[in-house]
Amino acid sequence: MGTDTKTRASMLQRYLHTRSATLDLCSSLQTEDFVVQSMPDVSPTKWHLAHTTWFFETFVLKKYLSNYSPYHPLYHYLFNSYYMTLGKPFNRPDRGLLSRPTVKEILDYRRHADELMEKLLTQCSENEAHDIFYLTEIGIHHEQQHQELLLTDIKHVLSCNPLNPGYSTGQTPAPDTIPEMRWFSYEGGLSWIGFDGEGFAYDNESPRHQVYINPFKLASRLVTNREYLRFIADDGYRRPELWLSDGWNEMRRQGWEAPLYWRKESGTWKVFTLTGLRDLCPDEPVCHVSFYEADAYARWAQARLPTEQEWERAARDIEVKGNFMETGVYHPRAAEAEGDGSGPVQVFGDLWEWTASPYVAYPGYKPVDGALGEYNGKFMANQFVIRGGSCATALSHIRPTYRNFFYPPSRWQFTGIRLAR
Repeated sequence: MGTDTKTRASMLQRYLHTRSATLDLCSSLQTEDFVVQSMPDVSPTKWHLAHTTWFFETFVLKKYLSNYSPYHPLYHYLFNSYYMTLGKPFNRPDRGLLSRPTVKEILDYRRHADELMEKLLTQCSENEAHDIFYLTEIGIHHEQQHQELLLTDIKHVLSCNPLNPGYSTGQTPAPDTIPEMRWFSYEGGLSWIGFDGEGFAYDNESPRHQVYINPFKLASRLVTNREYLRFIADDGYRRPELWLSDGWNEMRRQGWEAPLYWRKESGTWKVFTLTGLRDLCPDEPVCHVSFYEADAYARWAQARLPTEQEWERAARDIEVKGNFMETGVYHPRAAEAEGDGSGPVQVFGDLWEWTASPYVAYPGYKPVDGALGEYNGKFMANQFVIRGGSCATALSHIRPTYRNFFYPPSRWQFTGIRLAR
């Protein structure tokens, strides 16, 4: 990467834009909203603001700014997430107990870091610029991940409130009709999988390698609420033959009878969204389902979930566009059209799509050196890959090779279902 004035200005602009976008997502929140932790997987909004700042302080400012003094001696402990090589972090389920530092103090912390990052990006030496820009790039994408988590987490927080408060006022228009589900066929053979191009990618997307894929079919769109209601009506949550053993036990243990945020009131299904509680729209994609539910539905529909290799094979020639965070809707939209008819729609944006693939390393994978090697590699056990991004994901954050991952019982993320055969 060059370090001319234009390059430095571009990096600074992207850094400041990302940091500003995070604060914009908080603009409709009240101070009390920033501190609530509604379950162990959820982090308070205030923690997201602090942790993303901790990332730049820890990996950039401390290393490259001469005579840098930590903003606060305990922030390194409080706002570390899972980087054990940097010291034991504060207990994740207890983040909601941190009424102090205050929201104002965290915002001051962010401003402090931003001022120093701006100085560093514009004045760093030529010898250090490449490494600083590389780490800043990682930090930008890391913050985009936390923008998405901020939205998914505040949705869960607000859903626990009997007042059903809305985060935003954006509405999702219902289409007159949606396309029937069709099937697109793909030939089998050797296929290249993984990232090997220009621009940024995480280490878990590499190395690029060849895999053999059998001929397969992929559904033209995501599964809808209307289709999922048929699964529920056909006793889908009461038929053990549809479920993996772990999924059946988890479903019974947690008492699942429908996707997360669905509520039945006076015989009518309603759903909690980031705009508050409203009637369930039958034509919108079914959302907030676990891997276990997605797998059970696929078996009920006499289909299956795609592997991540099949998904990437189908997605590689499709333009990355759709209903992302930037639309301000923060909810999946119904499929309105078939596109040009040459391939599936809703591949990017709207909902992360569960795949049948466990999250494991690609052949020859090596994590990056140092603490950042903990970013992806150490989670390669007991999780499943999701692909495509969602209505809460930043558009510039997603690529056809992007691999996200969650534990199979997870439901609070914007996850949905695309079928394969």
